[in-house]
Amino acid sequence: MNYKIVRLNTAAKSEITSSVLIIYTGGTLGMAYDESGALVPFNFGQILEKIPNLTNMNVAITVISFPEPIDSSNVNMHHWVDMAYIIYENYDSYDGFVVLHGTDTMAYSASMLSYMLQGLSKPVIFTGAQLPISAMRSDARENLMTSLEIAAAKANGKPIVPEVCIFFNHMLLRGNRSKKVQSVHFDAFESENYPALAESGIIIDYNYAAIKPYEEGSRLKYFNRLDNNVMVLKLFPGITAKVLDSCFNIKGLRGVVLETYGSGNSPSESWFLDSLERAVKKGIIVLNVSQCNGGRVIQGRYQTSKDLLRIGVLSGGDITTEAAITKMMFLLGNETSDAEIRRKLVTPMSGEMSLTGIA
Repeated sequence: MNYKIVRLNTAAKSEITSSVLIIYTGGTLGMAYDESGALVPFNFGQILEKIPNLTNMNVAITVISFPEPIDSSNVNMHHWVDMAYIIYENYDSYDGFVVLHGTDTMAYSASMLSYMLQGLSKPVIFTGAQLPISAMRSDARENLMTSLEIAAAKANGKPIVPEVCIFFNHMLLRGNRSKKVQSVHFDAFESENYPALAESGIIIDYNYAAIKPYEEGSRLKYFNRLDNNVMVLKLFPGITAKVLDSCFNIKGLRGVVLETYGSGNSPSESWFLDSLERAVKKGIIVLNVSQCNGGRVIQGRYQTSKDLLRIGVLSGGDITTEAAITKMMFLLGNETSDAEIRRKLVTPMSGEMSLTGIA
């Protein structure tokens, strides 16, 4: 890709304490109104006109923009490969990274990058906005300014938040624990199954106990093989055998994230269980996750989930659907053994699930 690169003159060299690379992929934050009132991609070379306070940060900022900004609804595997590669390629040159991204699929992208960038020991902060940067009440300025501050933050010379996160509306969340829950309010994201990593107010109050510990000497490993022969199947009252069988008979299908009720419950009728069992026997990996935002799958707690355990359906514990489907795509692309894929699906890789949530 022919990336567009802009280096911002935010401070004198003698005053610079950190360097941050902004990766602009698209999304509302990077939009501005033109003379006709239409929204068009913003020229980041002029960002100091929109946010003059950036010059007070003592941070050297570089912006790499995708050649064509993408609506996050169009994000696919190739975009994830590009985002991860930009970070990998520039890893030694910057103290932290901020990814500007549309909100609709931000949790998916943050989850995937947490798997693709193994050994990460620097901040990768995803952020965006509900209103364009040029709007009067835009949340873009606060989200971007604070994300930059977090990406540059150090304690004793080490990054405070060495992991992939989402910052939005004063809250810093682990990326692979996040979920978009609002489309008309500024508090667009939540993390029901894991505490916030920080909250910004007069100061940024870090929750050090929840942040992934810094690993001295860790080396970044970049993985770019992904497999999207997967699907999410959400159960609903009235689902039929015809629907189930047609899904499981999709040519080339390798994995299914099954969204069940409550703590992992599903219909106990024979047609449902038989269809699932046939799928598992022919090699399709099925991972059970809860439809509840704060849900935790505990297979075997109720009779309706005991049969899933017997059949060979895996328990996703307290993982989100976004983290589950991206983890499945990652493992199917990088592991050759089905046994190893199944083992790693139910084992925390990047803080995306709790050990205690596995059953």
